[in-house]
Amino acid sequence: MVSINDIAKALGISASTVSRALKSHPDISLETRELVKAYAAKVNYRPNALALSLKRQRSQTIGLIIPEIVHHFFSSVISGIEELAYSKGYRLIICQSNEDEARERINLQALIDHRVDGILVSVSKHTEKYDHFEEAIRDGIPIVLFDRAADMLNTDKVLVDDYEGGLLAVNHLVSKGRKRIMHLAAPEAMSVGRQRRKGYLDGLKTHGIDFERDLIITCDSRDGVLENQESILKLAPEIDGIFAVNDNTAISVIQLLTAHGFKIPTDISVVGFGNDPIASLVSPRLTTIDQQGFTLGRQAVEVLIHRLERPSVAGSNQTRVIGVTLQVRESS
Repeated sequence: MVSINDIAKALGISASTVSRALKSHPDISLETRELVKAYAAKVNYRPNALALSLKRQRSQTIGLIIPEIVHHFFSSVISGIEELAYSKGYRLIICQSNEDEARERINLQALIDHRVDGILVSVSKHTEKYDHFEEAIRDGIPIVLFDRAADMLNTDKVLVDDYEGGLLAVNHLVSKGRKRIMHLAAPEAMSVGRQRRKGYLDGLKTHGIDFERDLIITCDSRDGVLENQESILKLAPEIDGIFAVNDNTAISVIQLLTAHGFKIPTDISVVGFGNDPIASLVSPRLTTIDQQGFTLGRQAVEVLIHRLERPSVAGSNQTRVIGVTLQVRESS
């Protein structure tokens, strides 16, 4: 790669003159500035980003760790992050944990090694210990957790109102006359799983419906539906509604029930969570909770950039909660 020293040598001027000319410094004559810039363009000169970051103590780069990229919600989050980050002059490095704690730890260290200015994280659902994040936070690395957060981590958080989503789902099902409502839930270790489950339970309580422990099945994926199909089918004749923790699970359980003779929504109404594009393409089209992924991503990076650019006035850690809406379709 061509350096400032190479340009200086070729033009017979000092490196400091080249540097100031490239920055259009007024101390450098217009003729010299144009000469340097023309030559720099000719030889395809690019500033050394690593050297600049070392000089400024800033890399203008943000790290992102997400559980999986091939997921509508997270792709929406990335779009929201990118739109604001790039408009503010930041680049983005994206890492995928693939729902694996060990890979999440490797990703975090890789981003730190690359001297990113701050990191956005949605925690893997299989992460059980958070010491890697705790150490990074103690070392002064700004971290914003989004969507999936760990309560014990003392840092900024931007979350979906998962509790309200659970309430909306149950209220809607009850409004359709459903009273025995199954919940296909995420593991309780996940914040999203706990909050959606709490919304479900409080929704039942609000309507005077007794909680039945057997009607909560930990099952948050297509594979989970297949693994639990015996339990789901055994209970199916006794229920009239299902609130699934995400759209993939909801669609999978609809396919399972339909294959075994149940009619959706005549026999059982189903509500998902996420508003994935496939929700409006399947038959019957899926009623679901829209969790505003683009808005979530934009606000998460907004919080991080605020902390990066105003470290002395950023204040104490904050938690933002993004509202949700119910999208009613044919499955309910």
